[in-house]
Amino acid sequence: MKKGILKGAALCAALFLAACQTARTPGEGGGASTSAYGYLAEIRSANGLGKLVSDPQLEKAALQQAGYMARAGRMAHTTGWGKDFAARMKDNSVQGAAAENIAYGRMDMAKLFDIWMNSPGHRRNMLDPRFSRFGLAYVRGGAGSDQKYWALVMGR
Repeated sequence: MKKGILKGAALCAALFLAACQTARTPGEGGGASTSAYGYLAEIRSANGLGKLVSDPQLEKAALQQAGYMARAGRMAHTTGWGKDFAARMKDNSVQGAAAENIAYGRMDMAKLFDIWMNSPGHRRNMLDPRFSRFGLAYVRGGAGSDQKYWALVMGR
């Protein structure tokens, strides 16, 4: 009986790990933070602020949210299992002030940042003087799709 329970637990653990691996969508948007560095540096410099440094921890949090949105087929700061932005930041060991911008569509990075700069809430996030780090990621809306779900996470 114990052997059967152990096999069942091992199978559940394997399925859970497999789900975690597919949920992260490796490679989608990999390096997006590196590409975004210049855009954010220019935006912040033009507004008298220091540059943000790309941070792997924040990029991981952004990739998780972009992946969730792509799988759900909708833009949201929450997840289908009830995690809001604060809970996701805590789960990713992000401490202190943080903010998130999200977007969806067929756009390159220049258009993405233009849209965010023309939105008061998104602009405020990118120009928040408390932030020194950021992570940007995207996940495509489906195989072969040019629609992208974007997430930008900024923090101290």
